[in-house]
Amino acid sequence: MERDGLVGAPAIRVLATEQRHGSIERALRLLGLGTRSLTPLATGIDGRLGADRLADALATGSGPTIVILDAGDLNVGACDPFGDLIPIAQAAGAWVHVDGAFGLWARASREHRHLVEGVELADSWATDAHKWLNTPQDNGIAIVRDRTAHRAAMTLTAHYLVPGGEARGGSSLESSRSRRARGYPVYAALRELGRDGLAAMIDGCCRHAVALAHGIGALDGAELIAMPSMNQGLVRFLHPHGRSDDDRDRYTDAVIAAINAEGTAFFSGTLWRDRRAMRISVVNWRTSDADVRMTVRAVGRILTQMNPAI
Repeated sequence: MERDGLVGAPAIRVLATEQRHGSIERALRLLGLGTRSLTPLATGIDGRLGADRLADALATGSGPTIVILDAGDLNVGACDPFGDLIPIAQAAGAWVHVDGAFGLWARASREHRHLVEGVELADSWATDAHKWLNTPQDNGIAIVRDRTAHRAAMTLTAHYLVPGGEARGGSSLESSRSRRARGYPVYAALRELGRDGLAAMIDGCCRHAVALAHGIGALDGAELIAMPSMNQGLVRFLHPHGRSDDDRDRYTDAVIAAINAEGTAFFSGTLWRDRRAMRISVVNWRTSDADVRMTVRAVGRILTQMNPAI
């Protein structure tokens, strides 16, 4: 691989769920695999990939395969059943990667770690320190089980470089030779929080997400469509006079814009089962019970004030 590259090699197929993050397609374009290498797999009503669906997809194709699973999907925080899926994929010879941008941190929580049971069986993982760890923005983390393959792909040598001996050097494990020391803020945050502090922050965010989903979903004109399984859930808004799904989609986006303009809280819109919804996502260590109550009241005021003719 390191010597000949992928020119003339068998095509690589990538299996990922329909709830995958857009960075998956971006990575496939960047790597030269192309987005046509991707086969999307439908998830269940809980947003998770079923074992039968994965087994069928693996059996209907051939060639080298990458399976991408989710630890905390973008909309409802769903985690795929890793203990069931990873052995199926690896038995078929596939490489299993876990997109755990925020969900991988559930491993640090006593209350929520069961959601990611079996995730340690994968071949590689990705997560972000700038989400739940609240470090500066450019702190992405990639972890690869196979140290030999990792170093073979990334190592740079030159006669003027002094070997580091047994010391672990970042230049042997990542693509940039000139990045700043991103590891320091990650280390500092972990040291400051400690194991118990990190767990408490994660559990607090999940509790706040549930409270926001219940509180906003109970308002007149709002509908709770997905309870958070972790720290993310979905609501949509019902147009007082519009009866079609398109009316509700437009009204939902209008309400989201009004909430964000009011300034108490910020929510993004999303597409869930082909319909527009408002995404509730809590990852900030500073979010408090008072913030949740204030946000629910603000959304209630906006719904009261909204012009039904929108």
